[in-house]
Amino acid sequence: MATTPALKRSESIADSMPEALRQSRYHMKRCFAKYIEQGKRMMKLHSLMDELEKVIDDPAERNHVLEGLLGYILCTTMEAAVVPPYIAFATRQNPGFWEYVKVNANDLSVEGITATEYLKFKEMIVDESWAKDEYALEIDFGAVDFSTPRLTLSSSIGNGLSYVSKFLTSKLNASSTSAQCLVDYLLTLNHQGDKLMINETLSTVSKLQAALVVAESSISSIPTDTPYQSFELRFKEWGFEKGWGDTAERVRDTMRTLSEVLQAPDPSNFEKFFGRVPTVFNIVLFSVHGYFGQADVLGLPDTGGQVVYVLDQVVAFEEEMLQRIKQQGLNVKPQILVLTRLIPDAKGTKCNQELEPIKNTKHSHILRVPFRTEKGVLNQWVSRFDIYPYLERYTQDASDKIIELMEGKPDLIIGNYTDGNLVASLMARKLGITLGTIAHALEKTKYEDSDIKLKELDPKYHFSCQFTADLIAMNSADFVITSTYQEIAGSKDRPGQYESHSAFTLPGLYRVVSGINVFDPKFNIAAPGADQSVYFPYTEKQKRLTDFRPAIEKLLFSKVDNDEHM
Repeated sequence: MATTPALKRSESIADSMPEALRQSRYHMKRCFAKYIEQGKRMMKLHSLMDELEKVIDDPAERNHVLEGLLGYILCTTMEAAVVPPYIAFATRQNPGFWEYVKVNANDLSVEGITATEYLKFKEMIVDESWAKDEYALEIDFGAVDFSTPRLTLSSSIGNGLSYVSKFLTSKLNASSTSAQCLVDYLLTLNHQGDKLMINETLSTVSKLQAALVVAESSISSIPTDTPYQSFELRFKEWGFEKGWGDTAERVRDTMRTLSEVLQAPDPSNFEKFFGRVPTVFNIVLFSVHGYFGQADVLGLPDTGGQVVYVLDQVVAFEEEMLQRIKQQGLNVKPQILVLTRLIPDAKGTKCNQELEPIKNTKHSHILRVPFRTEKGVLNQWVSRFDIYPYLERYTQDASDKIIELMEGKPDLIIGNYTDGNLVASLMARKLGITLGTIAHALEKTKYEDSDIKLKELDPKYHFSCQFTADLIAMNSADFVITSTYQEIAGSKDRPGQYESHSAFTLPGLYRVVSGINVFDPKFNIAAPGADQSVYFPYTEKQKRLTDFRPAIEKLLFSKVDNDEHM
């Protein structure tokens, strides 16, 4: 092979280098030549290191080579796009922190590049004309000026509530205007037209602070277990409405906490007070796809653990809401609706039943709304990959039904899974309601290189719909609940599910240079917990389901060969 001008230049420079450095460059050039050898392709960290080991047999020499800049790039690389004579690297120093560089394999020159430039390298591998299209659609959610501040440390990812509490506390300390905003917010609180917490008598910070002093002094002279109703009228004259607590002790503690927030706020008191403010009485959860029901559905297509998760979530929600409402001194019946799809061809399940009470609850129901088209109701089950054409109309139908049953708008909407999150985000935007999302699983991370393989995979999986739905839902959510840190930002060596959406490309459709920002304080980790009737210490032998043991042993150890045993 003829020597190129770049190689001659590189060799002349190398002649003046110390021997150890010259050897390192020599080995690294051989390695990069090996990367280039097979032409355009994507490479992962393991394949980069495998090639390096083939080129450099001696572990000590290999470690020495990895000590330089190029070695650092290789060791922090998550993926690389090979487009001769360049190799573009996506490097990740810590969870959430990405940098992009390109290396010329001929002279080993290193140059920093933007996310856009890196994605174009990826696109060159599968669709060169798209990569060079100056009118290609580029999406950058990071360019939108959200006023909410961002976390800056990898260790802080997923602790959004704590961070927001600290941030807002600092605002209250620094500005009397912020304290007035808090008063204005409390003035908006109501339930079905009935004022809660305070009324217009306490319209300023000074008036509220003075009234709190009088109220605390008054309540200190009565027994702690005195019901709120016993002194409600007196408090109403001072400008206080119900919602502070059910007993004198609870009311005094809540008022004292607010006084401290207004006088010298700290994050713990801030969180404590807002944990007691009565704001949520009606909740809607979405879990749209699959056969969603309480019996005879597990094992049916697209129906799995998320059904159990959502139903357990509802039981826990209602229990928590009933306890809080009681402690707030209110006589309100909460409502929880789980919105899913009504399937007329229900396969022996109750998925053709519009309204179904949820077991172990008093005020919660499954509400099923059908998919409709211009030809009428869709009778059959539809795969989760194929339901996107029905979701916009479904959102409208579900909105109308929810408002009818709840006699008004819900206070909170929570989406589950990609399709449920999309519907929840559309409804929340339409009705102006707080939105929370839970992914359960993001499809993008299940299939390697699922972004640049769009043309290959989209006809079957419709990833173009799924990835777009995830971007819309996660960026419009007010908060995102995840089970673990790893779900958001992975580990030192592997990106998380959400993090994988920070920058990617769907050649022929769009490229995302800033998609989901894992440093957004909307991300909060809340482990799902466990049902203590099922999970318990091994010492509590009386709770074991021993009646099932013979059937389990037969299923596991019988020599009968059939599908069930398999």
